Amino acid sequence: MKKEIHPANFRPVIFEDVTAGKRFLIASTITTEKTDKYEDGKEYPVYEVEISSASHPFYTGHGRIVDTAGRVEKFKQRRAAAKPTKKK
Repeated sequence: MKKEIHPANFRPVIFEDVTAGKRFLIASTITTEKTDKYEDGKEYPVYEVEISSASHPFYTGHGRIVDTAGRVEKFKQRRAAAKPTKKK
């Protein structure tokens, strides 16, 4: 790698997939608040992601609904409210 071409905050960061529970150590410039120890015993900044190669259906071959914001429930409520009522 060439010297002096990367930003000053280019360092290893733990990317934690909260859906699958997997962790990846990757060099990044992302800013984080949390730190944690990785498998090698060293402490690194931690950034949580909702989807990674460990949980994405394209890589896993399994379909999975990831609903962290309650979007599915909100959609179902709107759909139920929008159904026309039968007239007698």
